[in-house]
Amino acid sequence: MGSEGPPSVAVHITGFKKFHGVSENPTETIVSNLKEYLKKKGLPKGLTLGSCNILETAGQGALAPLYQTLQSAIAGKTSGTSNSQKTIWVHFGVNSGASKFAIEQQAVNEATFRCPDEMGWKPQKVPIVPADGGISRIRETPLPVEEMTKILASKGYEVTASDDAGRFVCNYVYYHSLRFAELNGIRSLFVHVPLFLTIDEDTQMQFACDLLEVLASLT
Repeated sequence: MGSEGPPSVAVHITGFKKFHGVSENPTETIVSNLKEYLKKKGLPKGLTLGSCNILETAGQGALAPLYQTLQSAIAGKTSGTSNSQKTIWVHFGVNSGASKFAIEQQAVNEATFRCPDEMGWKPQKVPIVPADGGISRIRETPLPVEEMTKILASKGYEVTASDDAGRFVCNYVYYHSLRFAELNGIRSLFVHVPLFLTIDEDTQMQFACDLLEVLASLT
C-alpha cells in the first residue's frame, strides 16, 4: 500500500471511570488525553484514531452504552472511505495491584465480582453471555499478543502477556467486546495498566502511543 492510500488500521479506544478502591482511574486520563497527545507526537503511519470513550465501571447495567460504543466502530467502518481498512478496539483498564503493563490474550465467560460495580451489581459465578454456555467458555483475541509484548518490552517497558483478565468489569467488557468483534469482522484487545503511583502518567501515555504503533505495524 502506498503512503497516499487511506490508513490501513482504525483504532477505537475505551477507558474506565473511577470505581471502588480507585478514586482516580489512570485509564480515564490516558483515553481522555490521547488524541491531543498524538497530535503533538504524530499518528503512527498507517493508523487513524477513531472514538475515545470512557465507560462506567459496571457490568450488566452498562451494557447498553457499551454496545452503542462498540457499534460506533461498525457505523464508521460502513461509512468509511476504505473497505480494506481494519478496525480494532483497544480497551484500557487498571489493575491497582500491578507493577507492569499486561496485554490480555483472552476473556472468560464468568462474572464473579470481588466488590459491587458502580451500579451496585455483584454477581458470583454468573455466565457473562448465557447463550455462550457455561462460565468456563473462553474467547481469545486473534491479535499477536506475544509478539506485541516482545516489541514493547524491547522499547524498555515493563510489560507482560497475560491470560487472566480477572473476573471483574475488565473481563466482563473484554468478553463482550471479543464476542462482538468476532461477529462483526473486527478485532479487540484489552490492556491492563498500573496506577500512576507505580508507573507515571507520561510513561503510560507514551506506552499507549507505542502500543498503537505496534498494532499498526503488525495488522
